[in-house]
Amino acid sequence: MLRVMTWNVRTGGRDRTADRRDRLVRVVGEQWPDVLALQELRGFDAPGVAERFGDAVGMRAHLARSWFGQPVAVLVRPPWRVLTAAPVRRPFHHAAQRVTLATADAGPLTVVSAHLDPYCGWRRRLEAGWLAAALRRAPGESALLAGDLNTLEPGVDHRARIARLPATYRRRHLRRDGRTVETRAVARLHRAGLVDLFTRAGSGEPETAPTRYGGGAEFSGMRLDYLFGTPAPAARARDCRVVRGGATEYASDHYPVVVDLDLTPA
Repeated sequence: MLRVMTWNVRTGGRDRTADRRDRLVRVVGEQWPDVLALQELRGFDAPGVAERFGDAVGMRAHLARSWFGQPVAVLVRPPWRVLTAAPVRRPFHHAAQRVTLATADAGPLTVVSAHLDPYCGWRRRLEAGWLAAALRRAPGESALLAGDLNTLEPGVDHRARIARLPATYRRRHLRRDGRTVETRAVARLHRAGLVDLFTRAGSGEPETAPTRYGGGAEFSGMRLDYLFGTPAPAARARDCRVVRGGATEYASDHYPVVVDLDLTPA
């Protein structure tokens, strides 16, 4: 079984007044993912930082730096074998990192960790198109997209939760008319044929931000973090859930999302 986890860890696990990295390590150790997609890794591009965090959780980190925002990464635990690893070369607000693993059951599996523009809906829609294209170019038929997409899902009435937000943050989730909820980035992934793994195999509540004590005034009980897959790995999804409680309530302003896939390493 392959366990994949995605998590926005908020400014690399450090704030002006607190270092939360020990809590991050604790949560990762409790969930024990084989593949870990991390977003908002401020400071992880400094020499040795990503490597030390990887050592602390028993994984190898593959980092994509950012020109505008914060790095992202995909971390992989042995015995899973990495075939290739490289950033997705597009001008994302943050970044996207692509890693391809060898599986015994389904050929190569590509995992992309991404963090979409937090401010602008049309930019998120553009970035979603870049990600869909990157997954289409992946070798074989198996690919996953994991990350903070900063986008509400289509087909759900979001009006009440958006109304609870301060005006500054409300604008992030509305289109230019100031009324229509901005869901086009996730809709674009659906149109590309990607499967929402929580919809396919989810249990519990899907909202990922904010956590109870981790901050997040810009959130109001929102689902912003997703795991998408092409049909082949989506058919192998056995459970998908948002991890709550314990150290997750303090470690970040986002909860992690975890999925188990019926795959074995080659």
